Amino acid sequence: MTWQLSKLLTAAARGGFPPADGSVTVLPQPSPRDIGVASFTCHAVVFADVEPAWVHERIAPGDLAGPLSPPFLTALGERVGREANNIDMTTVAEALPGPPPLELVETTDRSHPRITRALRHRDEVRAWTTADGGTLVIGRGVAGRWELAVEVEAGGQGRGLGRRLARAARHLLPAGELLWAQVAPGNARSVRGILGAGFVPVGAEVLMVPYGGRG
Repeated sequence: MTWQLSKLLTAAARGGFPPADGSVTVLPQPSPRDIGVASFTCHAVVFADVEPAWVHERIAPGDLAGPLSPPFLTALGERVGREANNIDMTTVAEALPGPPPLELVETTDRSHPRITRALRHRDEVRAWTTADGGTLVIGRGVAGRWELAVEVEAGGQGRGLGRRLARAARHLLPAGELLWAQVAPGNARSVRGILGAGFVPVGAEVLMVPYGGRG
């Protein structure tokens, strides 16, 4: 069933959004790991192995805030035996040609917190570092999509390194591929960096994770 959510996400990334009719679509979860809610303009998608009737009983028709509201996420968490992680802004960008315009060194060290976190949420994880304290991680996340994570050490912050890392990541994918980045809306520095790297907002998303697995 992965293709259903994957097809929807790819269409949204290329401007083919679900109808802005206030409805909620329920899709099977794409893998045992990935359960959550994706929200677009006036349309939400619940991807979990739950009955559509169960979802629609808890979200009134036209309740645009309902799918990402604490009451529904709490109920969904109890239903699937998990808890809600962060509600993130989802952004996407297309791959860019040529080598990255930033000197990156690939690392197999899996002890870095950012890499450790990526291994919990993604497959085919690869990571690179820079000499000035940057870490870039790419892997396949929800429905097999390519996802990005970056981190800049305190000493390297404030100089645009996060933005350059995010843009460099677009050069690491094959032509025609899409790269997704989830960003906490309150992290204004990261939001500015991602947008500056050419990513565009698509919607919002929350993943349901095992208890104690937030972050």
